[in-house]
Amino acid sequence: MSLRLYNTGTRRVDPFTPVRDENVRIYVCGMTPSAEAHLGHARSFLTFDVLRRHLVASGYRVTFVQNVTDIDDRSIQRAAELGIPWSVLMDRHYASFKRSMRALHVLEMDHEPRATVFIPQIIEMIQGLLERGHAYVVDDGVYYAVKTFERYGALSGRNVDELLVGARIAPGEKKLDPLDFALWKFAKPGEPFWESPWGSGRPGWHIECSAMSHVLLGEPFDIHGGGYDLVFPHHENEIAQSEPLLDGHTPMVNVWMHGGLLMFDGKKMSKSLGNFEPLSNLLERHDPQAIRLLFLQTGYRKPMNFTEASIEGATSALERLLDAYDRLRREPAAQIVPSAHPERDLHRRRFIEALDDDLNTAAALSSLFDVVRETDTWIDSGEAAPIADFLLESMDVLGISPNERTIARSRSTSGADEVPSDLAERFKRLRSALSSVASLDGVSGDAFLNLLIETRRDAKRAKDFARADQIRKALADEGISLVDGRDGTTSWAIVQ
Repeated sequence: MSLRLYNTGTRRVDPFTPVRDENVRIYVCGMTPSAEAHLGHARSFLTFDVLRRHLVASGYRVTFVQNVTDIDDRSIQRAAELGIPWSVLMDRHYASFKRSMRALHVLEMDHEPRATVFIPQIIEMIQGLLERGHAYVVDDGVYYAVKTFERYGALSGRNVDELLVGARIAPGEKKLDPLDFALWKFAKPGEPFWESPWGSGRPGWHIECSAMSHVLLGEPFDIHGGGYDLVFPHHENEIAQSEPLLDGHTPMVNVWMHGGLLMFDGKKMSKSLGNFEPLSNLLERHDPQAIRLLFLQTGYRKPMNFTEASIEGATSALERLLDAYDRLRREPAAQIVPSAHPERDLHRRRFIEALDDDLNTAAALSSLFDVVRETDTWIDSGEAAPIADFLLESMDVLGISPNERTIARSRSTSGADEVPSDLAERFKRLRSALSSVASLDGVSGDAFLNLLIETRRDAKRAKDFARADQIRKALADEGISLVDGRDGTTSWAIVQ
């Protein structure tokens, strides 16, 4: 079976063929780092990371572009509230996002373009739309005239008349039709701006992706990805902006891929609902590889519900997978190794066929755990080495590393060694800072740390994450780092 992908544009699963030789060109809508990344961002980016890994493992070359919307209304407003430059806010949150992506084993992008770096190309595209009668200039900026594009709504399956119901022009907007959208926003006093033929300002949200994909990938490129919430209006607007500037029959992209939404304890993540948690916090509380495996257990197009119970289950599954691999790879190779390994090859075919079937990561994982359940059989039959090779290759495609190690100088809370004497002053401060969290009187040495770690573990079980984070932060402030192991134990290390 060759690769087949669900195409939002055709509403069916179609065979995938690269447009140009064996080089697959992918554009994924990236972060707007006006705030911390959340778990929904992680799910989308992990999906396309696995797609990219599978394509490379299948012999394709991949050019992968993921943009950064580093200027928008929210970032300007939030930076003003904090009294810092918008660029400082963006850099701060994007650095946090990148740390989270590295923890989740997301590969680095080939191109990571920022909107503010592509201002000349954005201006050139807007000028082309004006010249062709698809845009107009009014007092507050340049707008795209939606009704000039006959195919508007084709991607999302909507028609213009339906879209007009409930559409409105926001206060201060001078656009001529409620469906029209901004290509260039004229700057208000105190806002960052760039010069353009129509006046100083900044680009609208949608135009940046059209400009950057055009410059970096050309048309048509192979795959445009993002979350399901981007189908309308963002991706619909990208098509409307891009295709009028082409030759009249060339699409901007061959395949539109969209990932399903993520729920948190059965509800959409929202700060107003109180269930929003920064991704960086979750990665401190849970093994990043377990989060990755949890996402892979559900098809990328399906809605998914994240709960503490589900991540605990994924953590246990990860432990079983990595333990099986460790056992298999440590087994000495048989003296007589057959030239063919039919069982291994059968599982490999199942794994590849699952991913070829619209990136069915759930079925791919199932093929791995079928192998895990037969670990003793592989060892007894002398097939441990080739099966271990298969697990390693497959885990690499899924972005799971069997070689994760805790930081140096860490040790389990069950250790009997005495705590170094240089920690005495740190313990004294911790005793004062955490007096309301745990009864620490008369406890010293290893028992002191063990009690804090056990108290933190109890708080996590009770879903009292504020208390658990208070303990972790207090220890971190004193240069003591905690590492939660896959087997449920916690180690500590002195941070130099």
